[in-house]
Amino acid sequence: MAVATVFSTSTRMLVLSRHSRLSPLLRGTSFKRFYRGDSPTDSQKDMIEIPLPPWQERTDESIETKRARLLYESRKRGMLENCILLSLFAKEHLQHMTEKELNLYDRLINEPSNDWDIYYWATEAKPAPEIFENEVMALLRDFAKNKNKEQRLRAPDLEYLFEKPR
Repeated sequence: MAVATVFSTSTRMLVLSRHSRLSPLLRGTSFKRFYRGDSPTDSQKDMIEIPLPPWQERTDESIETKRARLLYESRKRGMLENCILLSLFAKEHLQHMTEKELNLYDRLINEPSNDWDIYYWATEAKPAPEIFENEVMALLRDFAKNKNKEQRLRAPDLEYLFEKPR
């Protein structure tokens, strides 16, 4: 019993000495994981809303330039899940889209300020706003279902850019 008491006392002293070496800002604070979720008790008063300029359709670019830009923007997203999903989708579908569909896709990937929204809409975890309910969203949702059970672990290599369109 005495050994257990000595061990627990020495362990406490070691832990306390380790915490005392921490930054003065961290001393006395509880170590929690800070998660900003959809908690009903979160007032979100400390959130800062950054105003973004409204999306505008680019009417001054050629269809080839638009495809190249959308391909790049599909690959370079704010989160890996959308990088993979949208870059593979773009590889498969951009070359066959009409100008109207390209404009709808442009709006879909560039108007929402939150990439998670796009991901949730594509995977049908959340309903998309009416403005995004169109043939491109249906195509993206169908693609996200991965009916062929392809392995989608990373964005495609860029060699396909140099292949002739089929």
